[in-house]
Amino acid sequence: MANIRFNAVEQARSRKPKEVEAPLKTVSEYYGCSVFSRNRMNGYIPDKTLKVLDNVISEGSPLDEKTADVVAEGMKKWASDMGATHYTHWFHPLRGGTAEKHDSFSQPDGKGGSVAELSGKLLVQQEPDASSFPNGGLRNTFEARGYTAWDPSSPAFVIGDTLCIPTIFISYNGEALDHKMPLLKSISAIDKAATDVCRYFDPKVSKVTAFLGWEQEYFLVDSAIYGQRPDLMLTERTLMGHESARSQQLDDHYFGSIPPRAMAFMQDLEVECYKLAIPIKTRHNEVAPNQFELAPVYEEMNIAVDHNMMLMTVMRSVADRHGFKVLLHEKPFKGVNGSGKHCNWSLGTDSGVNLMSPGKTDAENFRFMTFIVNVLTAVSKNNGLLKASIANASNAHRLGANEAPPAIISSFLGVQIHNALKELRKSKGVLNMDSKGKTKLSVPRIPEILIDNTDRNRTSPFAFTGNRFEFRAVGSSANCALPMMVLNAVVADQLIDFKAAVDKKISSGKSTEEAILEVIRTCLKECERICFDGNGYSDEWKQEAEKRGLDCETRVPYIYDSFLTKQSKKAFTRTGVLSEVELEARNEVWWEIYSKKIEIEARVLGDLASNHILPVATQYQSMLVENVSKMKDIFDEKKTNELARCQIKIIEDISKHISKARKGVFDMWSTMDSLDSVEDERDKAIGYCERVLPFLDKIRAQIDALEMIVDDQMWPLPKYRELLFIR
Repeated sequence: MANIRFNAVEQARSRKPKEVEAPLKTVSEYYGCSVFSRNRMNGYIPDKTLKVLDNVISEGSPLDEKTADVVAEGMKKWASDMGATHYTHWFHPLRGGTAEKHDSFSQPDGKGGSVAELSGKLLVQQEPDASSFPNGGLRNTFEARGYTAWDPSSPAFVIGDTLCIPTIFISYNGEALDHKMPLLKSISAIDKAATDVCRYFDPKVSKVTAFLGWEQEYFLVDSAIYGQRPDLMLTERTLMGHESARSQQLDDHYFGSIPPRAMAFMQDLEVECYKLAIPIKTRHNEVAPNQFELAPVYEEMNIAVDHNMMLMTVMRSVADRHGFKVLLHEKPFKGVNGSGKHCNWSLGTDSGVNLMSPGKTDAENFRFMTFIVNVLTAVSKNNGLLKASIANASNAHRLGANEAPPAIISSFLGVQIHNALKELRKSKGVLNMDSKGKTKLSVPRIPEILIDNTDRNRTSPFAFTGNRFEFRAVGSSANCALPMMVLNAVVADQLIDFKAAVDKKISSGKSTEEAILEVIRTCLKECERICFDGNGYSDEWKQEAEKRGLDCETRVPYIYDSFLTKQSKKAFTRTGVLSEVELEARNEVWWEIYSKKIEIEARVLGDLASNHILPVATQYQSMLVENVSKMKDIFDEKKTNELARCQIKIIEDISKHISKARKGVFDMWSTMDSLDSVEDERDKAIGYCERVLPFLDKIRAQIDALEMIVDDQMWPLPKYRELLFIR
């Protein structure tokens, strides 16, 4: 085993960067060439049909069969010109990742030949076997029927020889079995609710769009070394491994020169992204060794979510070409930074106004303060729910450690916004109107320069960063559709409450401005508890957060309970994003996935400990025992005891660690066996969290101690210094 390990390390060290050439001279010449965008529809779809399709996308009107046939024919012809031979309905199941079933364009023509076909019916809807996708009890196992339905607002694209058609995925009864359908509903809900409030300030506003800019962190590991780590291969994280003497202490990797092999991978990845119209903008080294980040330009949320899911797929295939494996797990290595996917969220009107950005006039800042307060109020009321949207077995290792925000949702605002809200709340005046009828707020003006004059708080899970909110608690492997869906829904729900309260005051004789200010001040009492600009890692904040009534739960199965509270059900059902049945089903899925992930990790760790590590440790111990025994043949007992004292101590330490590790594995497996009979998914998840999960750390501690004792030549698994420092 040791020889295999060293061969893998040597292979990794000998790799040279792969040369990458862009397919054409400039990015603009091939950008979006693999996407059936609006521009590329010209020449494949008649103008009359395009107008109908535009209405379908912008207005959500139904697509008639005749139009669908014309669109499908044009899409098929374009895809064939791109070299595609198959098509698939591409969707986001609840298990994570994406799903696809490929069908050939080729159909028998009845004359012994074949013809390429894609009908409108096949474009718009298909019926894949849904029996093995998570459903949370919405269907019986033998009820396999599920439907994929085309999402025309997200353009189709070609990867390899396959046309990918973005779709939603629903059950026979219409319940959502995916992440995209609730996301689309939440986008519609925030559009309507925010537009209604915007019209207090500008009656011409007819649409509000949710925007998302994600930042994707990831690790690169050499594929040869990865292949010698069963824990990485099966769980995407190292279940054992002593920290390297040098890791990230010097912070010299952060923003450092990108290693040549990693740069070649990034260049190749960017080419593939640009072909798919994923607007990658930024690349850099992150803090941990072999950790990197990329980020795109902001996009409409639905497109941004699809692009992130496309990216995570493309990253893996590109990495293979460069002898790398991409790790998207939130905490693949103990003792160094984990990886997140910061989701930068904002709202914009059809007139080009960013509702999360301060303005130049009092009237603009009045609108800005209105939306900021409503967002903060929504976050305060639903802080536990927002945490539940990013909670899972892997992200639990990251939150609260090494730059990741803590598992308590709070919002950093910066001194200027914080003071403005404070002034707004205590101000006795309602509004002052000058002779020209302009609104004058009783608070200091918030200048446009605000975007640059506030620092950033990296311990804040939901920070205001000048013209947007950054949801920093989202995990790197997550589908950001889930947290964005939740955020859209709770803000929409709050805006509905806000508008109802304002309208009630207006109907009682208050002016619109007076009514808005009075309701804002009421909201400030609620949202004050969520505002925190200090150190989120401190014990003092944990105590203060509990006093404020914020959700401080850290155990994932209990965190999921927030999906089923009265407040959560109200937010989802009133906005039409999810029904109570769908909410309950999702919780069943989250609990089940949590249990299975911990179970897999426990089984992998038990196997590695029993069959890889402990036999080697026993072998090394036997060598030491034999050495001490032979010393007795040379020296007298007194001299032997004197010379062998250190070796005897090592033999005793090895025995102790082996014994504790074996007992830990045995007890862990016994505990897992006892959980097999637990039918309730919540109870089972709690069992794995409270009874099985602690064994992983206890067993690891013994193995990591053995790693520092056993001869390096005998140790079977690549070590952290070999995993993290391959260039």
